[in-house]
Amino acid sequence: MVRAVGRAEGPARASVWLEGKGRARRGGQPSGLDRERITAAAVRLLDAEGLARFSMRRLAAELDVTAMSVYWYVDTKDDLLELALDQAFDEVRLPPADSDEDWRAQLRTLAGEYRAVLVRHPWVSPLAGTFLNIGPHSLDFSLAVQRVIRRTGLPAHGQAGAISAVLQFVYGFGTIEGHFVQRCAAAGMTQEDYFRHAMSAVSDTLEPHEVIRQSADLMEARGGDTVEEMRERDFAYALETLIAGIEVMAERGR
Repeated sequence: MVRAVGRAEGPARASVWLEGKGRARRGGQPSGLDRERITAAAVRLLDAEGLARFSMRRLAAELDVTAMSVYWYVDTKDDLLELALDQAFDEVRLPPADSDEDWRAQLRTLAGEYRAVLVRHPWVSPLAGTFLNIGPHSLDFSLAVQRVIRRTGLPAHGQAGAISAVLQFVYGFGTIEGHFVQRCAAAGMTQEDYFRHAMSAVSDTLEPHEVIRQSADLMEARGGDTVEEMRERDFAYALETLIAGIEVMAERGR
């Protein structure tokens, strides 16, 4: 095991998965711990307290062990965060590789599953932008998306762009949604109350601005009686717009 002092020295590793650290150590393991238990506890702590407050000491206290016991299984905090990130991707339900379901339906499912993970775990989005996302569960998700996009009829040179369009849209949508839910919880308010309070404050402050006047009809046409309903309509419509664009580009490619 790398000593504690050694963890702060030397160049940063590119990924825990490239250093053989994604595999649990064997032999002489202290405290009755294992890699899976530590990772699961890290996920729970990140959900409860957020990324900014997460620390190895806090995790050790949660597990009722010493910090050095945790370091028997992971060399650095970043290693553990990368393991937690990949664990979150294990929650994504993937279509079977041999499924003959229409690619549009599969893409809707994958987009919805990815969004749900980003909302359920707001810490996932900053970590997904920090690490390489090459853990086994992340790779399974990426492979599932590739399989679906390959079935769209898009030319090979356009498939990576289509994947980016869908995943970056969901990433942005889910990140903002997750942060909004988090802000509401921190304020001790429901999403409805927080939304009405925020919109009222914005309208009162920026009433002369043209964007406020221009937004009134958009909000009315948006539909939905609750924040969740409005958000669902927005997500569904945006995703259908992307799917329609893929269909058009696939037809052009023929």
